[in-house]
Amino acid sequence: MKNLGQLMKQAQEMQTKMGEMQEKLETLEISGSAAAGMVTVILNGKGAMRSVKIDPSLIKPEDAEILEDLITAAHNDAKSRLEEKVQEETSSMMGGLQLPPGFKLPF
Repeated sequence: MKNLGQLMKQAQEMQTKMGEMQEKLETLEISGSAAAGMVTVILNGKGAMRSVKIDPSLIKPEDAEILEDLITAAHNDAKSRLEEKVQEETSSMMGGLQLPPGFKLPF
């Protein structure tokens, strides 16, 4: 039964760490860009878009479709960087604990 007690303690520690990570994700900001930085998107750690910055030279009515594509590309770049950062943070928090294949954190 000593192992069960230790396992419960580890589970509680993990739950505390996950709560701390969730709070940290709220304040984390990751940027992504497209067109050599002419369009930049900033996401929080949960993937919500915080801001979009567009170089004024891109704002022309006839270029609306291109601008829409660049915003999408910048968002996808930021989302990809965010996923990498979350994976790094999760790995660091887990301290090398191996999870089953396909198991992703945070849930």
